[in-house]
Amino acid sequence: MAGNSSRRGRRGTPKKGPTVGSGGNRRAGLAGRGRTLPAQDRPWHKAYSGDEPLPRRTAWKQEKERRAAAERAEKAGPSGGGKGAGGGKPRVAPGRRAAVAKEAPELLVGRNPVVEALRAVVPATALYLAQGIEPDDRVTEAVRTAGDRGIAVIETSRSELDRMTGGVLHQGIGLQVPPFAYEPFEDLVAAAVEQVAPLLVALDGVTDPRNLGAVVRSVAAFGGHGVFLAQRRAAGMTATAWRTSAGAAARVPVAQVVNLTRALKRSQEAGFTVVGLDADGATSLYDLEAAVGPLVVVVGSEGRGLSRLVGATCDLRVGIPMASRVESLNASVAAAVALAEIARRRSRS
Repeated sequence: MAGNSSRRGRRGTPKKGPTVGSGGNRRAGLAGRGRTLPAQDRPWHKAYSGDEPLPRRTAWKQEKERRAAAERAEKAGPSGGGKGAGGGKPRVAPGRRAAVAKEAPELLVGRNPVVEALRAVVPATALYLAQGIEPDDRVTEAVRTAGDRGIAVIETSRSELDRMTGGVLHQGIGLQVPPFAYEPFEDLVAAAVEQVAPLLVALDGVTDPRNLGAVVRSVAAFGGHGVFLAQRRAAGMTATAWRTSAGAAARVPVAQVVNLTRALKRSQEAGFTVVGLDADGATSLYDLEAAVGPLVVVVGSEGRGLSRLVGATCDLRVGIPMASRVESLNASVAAAVALAEIARRRSRS
């Protein structure tokens, strides 16, 4: 045989050339599979309601899911409580912390915040210290103050403190603060009406707890009788707000309402004049004749001010005269200025 055709490993067939076309495969792929069947018409779906027997694999999978659901329900108990509907701990997406219950105690962390909260006599139930913490003046003061007030001092591992704080930098110390005891709105209004010149402050979307605490402090300083705010999209009386109030939160009742607009209307029915602080208000604060009567002062949020419905509910929109129209006041500062002017007018009446 000529050439090297007899070598070992030789190619016995000619090399295959390029294939022309796809044999109709691409056209078939573009044709589509028709309409999607409803779940109840798919034999492989758990919602299938036909009489045809299910595929063996599908039947086995559905039976496995039913057994798992029965075991979870048995572990959860008749009340469905315990560890949740899944029979175990709630699953949290990676990189996210589990949602904290609204009425759960708050853990205030950091050496400066903890010491300041104890100085402000913020209600607390326990002081947590990480094992091996390096003591300094702030830690020593926190432990001494907690002991004087009868607050439990608990030493725990640093990993446990990390778990309790959700990975927030805690500097080895944390103060557990119980949920704030809000006053019922009806009781707040009823108690205010009994005063000679009732004065309440409503907060419309104030989200900074430091502003909330500063407003509560101003209400106490200028003779106000209470504060009420919305439950949603607003700051609550956290440890930060309590600390900013410098203890005034222990003397001024604070209420939460589901609907702020409805609460303002109920205040009007009780005889209050509702006044909204607005930079473009038609009435000047210095010309507010209603200041001497039952009054509700509404303070808007830090960015957008009064919301549309709340602004429409107000009897008057009052502006604070300023030298420059370009400048604007912080929500808590505006509340303090308004309350000071109202107190001045009342002292002269």
